[in-house]
Amino acid sequence: MQFKDIITIEPGKRGGKPCIRGMRITVYDVLEYLASGMSEQEILQDFPYLTKEDINVLDEQIQSLRKKLYALINSLPAR
Repeated sequence: MQFKDIITIEPGKRGGKPCIRGMRITVYDVLEYLASGMSEQEILQDFPYLTKEDINVLDEQIQSLRKKLYALINSLPAR
């Protein structure tokens, strides 16, 4: 499944924030849980409607953004 199938944006749902598969849990919510130290397994237990694939897609997108940000930072002239 592609990230566009998992990360959805609907005006009027959660203020138009990116959500997981049209549900009312936002990408931000899941990333906050991971950042706070919750394991993938704990998140899946607390939110049984989420899947391992949902979390894997988020992780892939974060890794992609990190690489792009790192490349951008390294392309800036030194001060």
